[in-house]
Amino acid sequence: MKVLVSGGAGYIGSHAVVQLLDQSYDVVVVDNLSKGFKSAIDHRAIFYECDIRDKMVMDEVFKKEKIDVVMQFAADIVVAESEKDPLKYYDNNVSGTISLLNVMIKNNVKKIIFSSTAAVYGNTEKIPVEETDLLAPISPYGTSKAFVEKILEDCRIAYGLNYCIFRYFNVSGAHELYPIGQNVKKNTALIPIILEVAAGERSFIEVYGNDYETIDGTGVRDFIHVVDLVDAHILGINQLNNNKSGIYNLGNGQGFSVNEMITAAQKVTRKPIPTKISMRRQGDIAISIASSEKAKKELNWKPQYTSVETIIETSWKYKIKMSN
Repeated sequence: MKVLVSGGAGYIGSHAVVQLLDQSYDVVVVDNLSKGFKSAIDHRAIFYECDIRDKMVMDEVFKKEKIDVVMQFAADIVVAESEKDPLKYYDNNVSGTISLLNVMIKNNVKKIIFSSTAAVYGNTEKIPVEETDLLAPISPYGTSKAFVEKILEDCRIAYGLNYCIFRYFNVSGAHELYPIGQNVKKNTALIPIILEVAAGERSFIEVYGNDYETIDGTGVRDFIHVVDLVDAHILGINQLNNNKSGIYNLGNGQGFSVNEMITAAQKVTRKPIPTKISMRRQGDIAISIASSEKAKKELNWKPQYTSVETIIETSWKYKIKMSN
């Protein structure tokens, strides 16, 4: 079976590529390298440097490679940036996926795994969040993903497309067998920023808001290891092969505050991590914790990295390896 991985040079996409290859899938990577790194793409995969919005080139890729299933990771993902430049997010995340879907339907490819986000829920009061809960995104980023989710359901009805939508919580960690990790051009994720402070690359970590109604006033998030996340995507292929569509949360079901994560990182790295309190950022929510019981039940998904200290440790080891 041949899998096209869009955004396969990025953080999550590069992990999907190696894990698919290790399970004997044929892999085709499409990435415009605007945020990803060519060096992160495993040599066993076929690579095309192109944008999913270029329908002519994408059509050539589909015709040449005879794609069976698509994993769509190509997207802009920074909440704060989406507030400042929403059109960029609607263009890349929504229009980009529509272009990809057009090419898929034209080439009779009707299986897609889509990278969504917990941001589609917005400021939910329910903890943990379940897949049937109301979608009320409060950022253009979250809205862009919610739009695509609706588009995929419309495509299921109209064209017989089958989808697996995965709503990610905070994806972290690094692969322990391959030299890939959260290597982005400008970190906005919590754990990499904390580790930059531990490594002396930043003088402090900025904590956005300490007046939330949480255990210590800082935001609470659910952290999931990237390898566990990708495992769920590969299990999702089985659902698609059985002509089933589904929506799944992916998290560990545990909430940790920003302060708790800083404390855990200090324990792992044995380094001081100074902090600076700043105002809340627009679009941020107080608490985000997943119920992932549906994925465990329907996909037989079993996350292995359930300790935040272990997740942080894989990121720290990767960072040290990359700096040597």
